[in-house]
Amino acid sequence: MAAERRSVYRHAFTTRMAHWLWAACLFFLLLSGLQIFTAHPTLYIGNQSGFSFNNSVFSIGAFYQGSEMKGILSFGGMQFDTTGWLGAVEEQGRLVAKTFPGWLTIPSYRDLATGRVVHFFFAWLLVATLLLWFVASVFNRHISRDLVPRGDDFRSLGQDVVDHARLNFHKRSSYGPLQKMTYFGVLFVAMPLMVATGLTMSPGMNAALPFLADLFGGRQTARTLHFVIMLFLVGFFAIHIIMVLLSGPISSLRAMITGWSSVEQEKP
Repeated sequence: MAAERRSVYRHAFTTRMAHWLWAACLFFLLLSGLQIFTAHPTLYIGNQSGFSFNNSVFSIGAFYQGSEMKGILSFGGMQFDTTGWLGAVEEQGRLVAKTFPGWLTIPSYRDLATGRVVHFFFAWLLVATLLLWFVASVFNRHISRDLVPRGDDFRSLGQDVVDHARLNFHKRSSYGPLQKMTYFGVLFVAMPLMVATGLTMSPGMNAALPFLADLFGGRQTARTLHFVIMLFLVGFFAIHIIMVLLSGPISSLRAMITGWSSVEQEKP
């Protein structure tokens, strides 16, 4: 079989617009979220938190070992030295007690109020973009045609994983099994959970929708899940960028800017 190339209109305008808006929203949500987390860098399970409860599962902090400051990350009973990059970070040539370095938060200095304003603005922008994308994708059949995994996708998943591991990428007019399942998981599982756990942490939403706290096992559990989903999305973003670079960044960028993509067309 000889492979030829042809151009297809792969991404609708609403898909491309949503893609870039999501990228911007998630960037600002991550950095402002870390600013908010700095105010109390400990995660718990349940409804309550504090010194009188033994329900913390993760924390970042600093302590003194003699006259030397040390950063420490605690997770599940284990402790890791993070001096210099978490808990105790270097600023102007000396270590200071700070959860994250300044380049990793918005604002770069400690300012919870501004971090919350930035976070909530981009959170609602993300929700609005998700809703608009969903409505448009139902009407243009992007969801049913491109994102919902089918029987053939599950049967071909193993080979598709092997092909990706071997960096053997196929430029097709439709998403492969691994792409479909990953995008479906991000758009219909991770992002809705991120929004729902974020709403659960709001006292106002607790009053309006009290079942949310029960659904996630308490406000503190929702906060922990929110943090875990954030880590998952950061991991997805990192892998996504690596795959784009390995499979041809110019072609991928052109497709996500213009909608047109060059794909393989097999013929005898």
